[in-house]
Amino acid sequence: MELVDYTICGLAVLIFTSWCINWLTHVMAIVYGKLKFHRQTTVLVPEELPGVSIIKPLLGVDPHLFGNLETFFNLKYPQYEILFCIQEEMDGALMIVQSLMQKYPKVDAKLFIGGKKVGINPKVNNMILGYDAAKFDLILISDSGLRMKEDTLLDMVNCLTEKTGLVHQMPYICDRKGFSSLVEQIFFGTQQAKMYIGANCLGINCTTGMSCLFRKEVAEEAGGMKYFGQFLAEDYMLAQAFLDRGWIVRISSQTAYQNAGNYSIADFHARLVRWTKLRIATVPTTMFFEPIFQCMFLGAITSWAVSYLFDWTALVFFLIHVLVWFLGDYILISVVQGGPLPCSKFEFMVGWLLNEMSYLYLICQAHLNPTVVWRSKKYRIKWGGITEEITPPPPKE
Repeated sequence: MELVDYTICGLAVLIFTSWCINWLTHVMAIVYGKLKFHRQTTVLVPEELPGVSIIKPLLGVDPHLFGNLETFFNLKYPQYEILFCIQEEMDGALMIVQSLMQKYPKVDAKLFIGGKKVGINPKVNNMILGYDAAKFDLILISDSGLRMKEDTLLDMVNCLTEKTGLVHQMPYICDRKGFSSLVEQIFFGTQQAKMYIGANCLGINCTTGMSCLFRKEVAEEAGGMKYFGQFLAEDYMLAQAFLDRGWIVRISSQTAYQNAGNYSIADFHARLVRWTKLRIATVPTTMFFEPIFQCMFLGAITSWAVSYLFDWTALVFFLIHVLVWFLGDYILISVVQGGPLPCSKFEFMVGWLLNEMSYLYLICQAHLNPTVVWRSKKYRIKWGGITEEITPPPPKE
């Protein structure tokens, strides 16, 4: 009987400790975000700025593609090239790229069509020709759905010190119309931001490849971009290769502004499930830690823990927990936004509740079906991140 009591007590203490760690992470994210984001970019002497090769892998067209790509032609940076990579010659993005190259003839821009299969990752296969042709040692891989400010590239380069090998931007969402866009923005400004900033503070690899600046010579030491083609999570593995070689990986003071023209809650949830599957296979420990750092689940189990340990009323504790978490998330997203949110407090509350109520279900969905569907293809990810494509059986005659 005493053994059972000690076990229950130990479990309650462990849960309460996890709750305390979560709040430390929350506060750390707010403070670090306040110090880090939206700082004034220091302008260096132009002659001291290294050249940058920007690789833009493209697939398909959405209503914002032209405007997003145009921001890369208007960067205030003395020396850079844009390398557009398109897999199919009939892709509609081809005409948009060609029209921009005609509109801005003074910008050094090149177009690569067809790609080359070097691994299982379709993004790497698409951009490998641009990567091989890059003339500068600094490479910026930037997804098609991103838009840049005029000084964004300068901000990222300024983060490169002698010991820094890779600089990445924290994902966020541009102000767009519609409730589904608001739901995405709330997720990236709260749940994602807290874990992303917290991991960065603790030196944990949290890199996403949607906007990532790195030294090509170090990537070549690890086997070059073709080596990372065997992973679907090539961004994480790339950053890990830098860390393993003693380089620092830093976060930029500007966020990566996602501005896709086609968006919906269903597509957003599908993306979250895919990312969760990648994290589970690449870093298996996330399957244990992610669920317990969700507001509702953590609040529920901690309510039991404090009622057992301190004889507090569980329901009152749970309601206070949710309220304080909500206020903390509102402060955090305001820090990430760098100004007023494009919604009322009531709209924020509705979007926040939807995110918090659905995310645990999405995590469970990722566990139940480990197959990853990306760009109409299916993949099976092995432990460690190595991926193989699931080839459908040939049709019966």
